[in-house]
Amino acid sequence: MKSFSELKRNLKKDFSAMPVKKVAVLGDTSTQLLVQAIKGIGYDEGINLEIFEAEYDQIDHEIFDSGSELYLSNPDYVIIFQSSLKLLNRYNKLPDEQKKSFAADTLAHINELLSIINSRISARIIFFNFAEINDNVFGNFANKLDFSFIYNLRKINLGLMDMCRELKYLFINDMNLLQSNYGYDRSFDAKLYVTADMVLSLDFIPYAAKSIVDIILSLSGKVKKCIILDLDNTMWGGIIGDDGVENIQIGDLGIGKAFTQLQYWVKQLKQRGIILAVSSKNDHDVAKGAFDNHPDMVLKYEDFAVFKANWNNKAENIKAIQEFLNIGFDSMVFLDDNPFERNLVKSFIPELTVPDLPEDPAEYLVYLSKLNLFETSSYSEEDSGRSDQYRVEFQRSQVKEAFTNEDEYLTSLEMTSEFKPFDDYSIPRVSQLTQRSNQFNLRTQRYSENDIKVIAASDEYLTFSFTLEDKFGHYGLISLIILRKENDSLFIDTWIMSCRVLKRTMENFVLNNIVNAAKSKGFSKLIGEFIPTAKNKMVKDHYQELGFSEKEGKWVLEINNYSEKKTFIKEK
Repeated sequence: MKSFSELKRNLKKDFSAMPVKKVAVLGDTSTQLLVQAIKGIGYDEGINLEIFEAEYDQIDHEIFDSGSELYLSNPDYVIIFQSSLKLLNRYNKLPDEQKKSFAADTLAHINELLSIINSRISARIIFFNFAEINDNVFGNFANKLDFSFIYNLRKINLGLMDMCRELKYLFINDMNLLQSNYGYDRSFDAKLYVTADMVLSLDFIPYAAKSIVDIILSLSGKVKKCIILDLDNTMWGGIIGDDGVENIQIGDLGIGKAFTQLQYWVKQLKQRGIILAVSSKNDHDVAKGAFDNHPDMVLKYEDFAVFKANWNNKAENIKAIQEFLNIGFDSMVFLDDNPFERNLVKSFIPELTVPDLPEDPAEYLVYLSKLNLFETSSYSEEDSGRSDQYRVEFQRSQVKEAFTNEDEYLTSLEMTSEFKPFDDYSIPRVSQLTQRSNQFNLRTQRYSENDIKVIAASDEYLTFSFTLEDKFGHYGLISLIILRKENDSLFIDTWIMSCRVLKRTMENFVLNNIVNAAKSKGFSKLIGEFIPTAKNKMVKDHYQELGFSEKEGKWVLEINNYSEKKTFIKEK
């Protein structure tokens, strides 16, 4: 982590080529240095965060006044930082009989503030929860007293968690967890608080700022999707080719416990949707045998989407993994215990995230947890099967090699698709695709679950989600369309498709069906638009290849002149 001084130097650098996100920061303590750190970290992450900073301790004024600078700045993100010390000051001023309801009253006020913001602007709100501090009036006995400060503070934090489950535009910056990771003495400087009303120490400000930027990046679609693993002395202790399966260190004894805990963490990442892969200098069958045969192995061979255990250069293996998965290097993480291998991979693939693991394996998991590499802004049940889907896709690619004719291969897959309007089941996945999809994304519009709910319920839009299934398995929801009604035309606000289904004629199937839907409702034209980004160049000719004609910067398809396109996908 860079120091505050290093982040501040970033402010003098050129942000002009970076995408812009507008941010508003409201705090009940001094936030000037926090704002500088947020912008400095934004530079390192390739994003220009234009920040409106409210005046000191003016949260309520900015939110209640409909003409305030908060609303005039029209931010994409509103950050609200209320400190635990100010919370304690308010608690201390209350009569004893009101202290029992302090948590409920505080949460009601916060909910009112959030509702007002949401009613006036379409912004995601990032709210700091409250770092735990104890006035120690009752010591540990405070846990038994419903009027004690620590009892109320914990109820507030729990209430905020429940609140953000209900309010899809609300996200928590977990200040309480950050402080527990780095320690109260490190996060708080009593002299700074007394002299400048700053509740964050200079050393801690970068960590708080990074946590905020991590949330913004995840909401902007910049997330990690894959973790690539070395094996020897990374996933287990020892060198399996020399020591043998029976002698590697894994399990509940000694240093083996550290590797077991790390494997549980990786397994949980897979279950939440992170793709697992291996790049290891090893004999393939020997490495595979460890996962198949060792009784203490948490991960199994079938957990990995791609398994590259060979004697090739690890950077070349990673490039092959990336090519197969068809995701950006910047969305991948590589773990390796060997500094030489790490530096080699960094030099060949600078976009890849390669953490410098500690020398002691006992510290691996603590170190990785603090890095917060896998921040996310959404989760759906389909995520848990993502790595398995890629593994099955690898099986498809092997079957494809047996066919000399592409049409015969596609016919053999026996593909079917279900398409229907967005519904309560699909909305979380639809929102997630808008936030995460970067390559096959014609306009790169990001929508929260709440946004999608509004669109799905509106008479001004037509919406469609598409699944795909073949004889090998189910891809899940892989494409979505949002059509906005414009007189006799339908404007394609959003067309997203998973890159996993490229070259399956899915785009033809989608177009055939949205044309039929448009025709049935009396529309005469489909209008498309391509907005270029650094990552969606693969679809720059999408509309042209589908037969749209370019007119004044848009792409137009006359529905009455349309002939159905060839597809190997059948309606389910």
